[in-house]
Amino acid sequence: MRSATYNEFGRPTEVLSLGDRPIPEPKANEVRVKTVLASIHNHDLLTIRGKYGFKPELPAIGGSEAVGVIDAVGSEVKDLKVGQRVAAASVQATWAEYFVAPEHMIFPIPESLDDEMAAQLIAMPLSALMLLEFLEVESGQWIIHNAANGAVGKSLAMIAAARGINTINVVRSSDAMSELEALDIKNNVNTADEDWKEQVKAILGDDKISAAVDSVGGEDSGDLLSLLGHYGTFAVFGAMSGKPMVLNPTHMIFKQAVLKGFWGSKLSQEMSVENKKRLVNELIECAVDGKLRLPVEATFDLADIIEAVDGKLQAGKSGKVLLKP
Repeated sequence: MRSATYNEFGRPTEVLSLGDRPIPEPKANEVRVKTVLASIHNHDLLTIRGKYGFKPELPAIGGSEAVGVIDAVGSEVKDLKVGQRVAAASVQATWAEYFVAPEHMIFPIPESLDDEMAAQLIAMPLSALMLLEFLEVESGQWIIHNAANGAVGKSLAMIAAARGINTINVVRSSDAMSELEALDIKNNVNTADEDWKEQVKAILGDDKISAAVDSVGGEDSGDLLSLLGHYGTFAVFGAMSGKPMVLNPTHMIFKQAVLKGFWGSKLSQEMSVENKKRLVNELIECAVDGKLRLPVEATFDLADIIEAVDGKLQAGKSGKVLLKP
């Protein structure tokens, strides 16, 4: 089968290539899926660089999320069958014509959702939904988060709105503001404006921020903490700047803030099947109702993997980049 493979860790454009690998056979508790579309996520690219939370055995096939059709099932699989259209995330080797995954990581997808939506429905939106529950926020409360024009940031704002939770969405440019506005996301602020913190306070009025989500690091972390309300939760989601977090201990102490790290992939793997099904069903409902919209930047043939993972494309995208095996 065709697959996007790498024999060593490094820059994706330098180590990835189109390879020919044996079609995998499912174990007793696994299914094999014929891939229709697969997503390219930032964590996939970090994995290829050898800088993510786990390292696959080499040589490896890239990818961790896809939509496809089951074409083989293991002897112990009970609830899935050949011919079902399904999606999977937090799995491995989806940048290929076929991949295998445990039954509990596979979810049937209704025909009312197109392939482009289904191919990216679980990883980032599920992380956003798990993050909402991780923060224990309720309807009417406020969350502030940066890198809000990213896949998780957009999903977080839309899913929160569907639950009645308010978000303040922090970005760095007018283009990013336009991306959010195009999705009808409200309460957006641009840190390029000198008075952006005053804008946040004006949005809040007499309310307070119950939780903050930092995906950037560096000085940006301290900015969010300074706006967090007393007894609030500060969640570390990522470190896009590559810089250590700079937090004012005074804010930590006198706000009595709680600092927590969030790793969606790990939580997803450890979550009970029943709980995960509940969350995925909520995502499907939001998507079908139009409350969750997931834009696509481009779709590439697997043979064009180098172009698909190019740094300029990935950095400038306003939607997900997909692969078609």
